[in-house]
Amino acid sequence: MDIPSRFAEWKFTTTIAAGIIAIIGMNQAIMAQDNTAEFPIAVQMYTLRDFGALEEQLAAVKRSGVEAIETVGNQNVSAEELDALLKKYELEVISSHVPLEDLRDRLDETVAFNRAVGNDILTLPYLDEQARPTDAEGWQELGRELGDIASQLNEEGFRLAYHNHDFEMEVFEDKTALEHMLDAAGPELLLELDVAWVDRGGLDPAEYVARVEDRLFAVHAKDNAPEGTAEDEGGFATLGQGELEWDTLLPAIERAQVEWYIIEHDQPLDAEAVITEGHDFLRDKLATLHDE
Repeated sequence: MDIPSRFAEWKFTTTIAAGIIAIIGMNQAIMAQDNTAEFPIAVQMYTLRDFGALEEQLAAVKRSGVEAIETVGNQNVSAEELDALLKKYELEVISSHVPLEDLRDRLDETVAFNRAVGNDILTLPYLDEQARPTDAEGWQELGRELGDIASQLNEEGFRLAYHNHDFEMEVFEDKTALEHMLDAAGPELLLELDVAWVDRGGLDPAEYVARVEDRLFAVHAKDNAPEGTAEDEGGFATLGQGELEWDTLLPAIERAQVEWYIIEHDQPLDAEAVITEGHDFLRDKLATLHDE
């Protein structure tokens, strides 16, 4: 075979090899993208409350790569308006924060609104100071009430969850207020655990996850800045940039088989950066954890 022929054969062979390598690389990239897309990550819309109109907020969620949201009530729009925006930005509602008075007095209309936008989980997000029990018996009484509401919701195909802050970490008779409430409510009341508030309540979030793992519906993925810093952001940090020990915390959450990780920041200076960087951090950490 002459030199030109050999060169042509070599060129053809290397071209094919390069093409095969490129295809393998593309397939690996697609597989990695598919794997990360499967992680159940959502954004709590309270994080974006000051980020323009609702449509601007949802557009920011879409740009961040997140595909699900947790709403704050009805987001000040009709069910039809919200549903249209969800379809436009290809987002789903996985939970809605509903105040106690709506659960007590407007349950039917709350259920109807959420059913219209495809959501079937209602979460009690906060207790006003006057509504907070002050002893174990009070927390147990609240638990029984929420257990009854959870039973009503179950008949409608809905579930009820409770979101904590730091005050539920107060201990009465060797158990936290939150545990007294959950025990009294029974298994139908689920928990949306805010790990940053657990930390602020003086407890180890990873250890606490293990205590309540049989009730864990979702985790609010949130971080605390070092004490005395980020005062203009309420002392909170972008996910992964604070003091929580995620290398210990995430395996504990995964063992609990949590349904959703919900990114939240109470007072962000740059809400879009917070959800985008938080999503990247959480996605990469979970990908590494699942590869181990």
